[in-house]
Amino acid sequence: MDVRKAIEFGELVGQAVNIPAGDLTNSAGKTVSAGGTDYTVVTTIYANDLATDVNPGRAADEVSIGLICQSAVGGDVAIAIRGTTAVLEWIQDVKFDLVPCPFLVGAGQTEEGFTDMYQSLRTDAAPDSPTVVKALGALEFPRPVGSLTVCGYSLGGALATLLALDVAANTTFRDPTVYTYASPRVGDSLFASTYNQVVTASNRIENRLDIIPKLPPSPYVHVLSPYELNPIRFSPPPAKVLVEFTPHCEHSLATYLYLLSLQSSGAVIPLETACQP
Repeated sequence: MDVRKAIEFGELVGQAVNIPAGDLTNSAGKTVSAGGTDYTVVTTIYANDLATDVNPGRAADEVSIGLICQSAVGGDVAIAIRGTTAVLEWIQDVKFDLVPCPFLVGAGQTEEGFTDMYQSLRTDAAPDSPTVVKALGALEFPRPVGSLTVCGYSLGGALATLLALDVAANTTFRDPTVYTYASPRVGDSLFASTYNQVVTASNRIENRLDIIPKLPPSPYVHVLSPYELNPIRFSPPPAKVLVEFTPHCEHSLATYLYLLSLQSSGAVIPLETACQP
């Protein structure tokens, strides 16, 4: 895995995280920077939030969930999807129902809540607007399109996994590159196998002490290819704790970027203050 690119696309997801979920203003035309690369926002991505037993009414809440951007140089396109606080309620449900993958026949089963939210992803705030996959080919990109990268954090990692397979199977963008951070498992073994065959340039980054990537349990199976981060340094001895051991700190996107930056030759990306050991 290209750690430098992993940091760049993680920072791009961070740009989506910085937009409040309730801010439905389309960011089209704005410039955002990630990993030293400037991107022009082509459109905001909207969705209905994740329904949970704790808060079933969330499904009626429209949220800003991500950005479709194009590099200012080269024309490469990136789709960045953030998570939502609903993923914490999802853990409390302890109910992870499977449903048939809705966009590819024979591709196994996927988690019901993620699937419902995925099917609501669209490029306009209007609920009846085209889905991201249907709109992708008609978007007005500022320059000729180069490569396509799909990236997502936490719940956004699950949505990015679904989107990458849908894009590869059902659009002209046959070879998307994928970076996910702290993604939960998305589907059963048949879904994972199908994904692995169709989406071959996939990078699934997880902190070994983060609980979210370990859910849902079997029969859910992770897609490839895993890249593990360790928040404890064992060499040279003695062992050193790099991140405060709390569920929030181990799951934080800032933690992921910090641990990735320790493996690069660039500047160290700081932790959240509360997560410093």
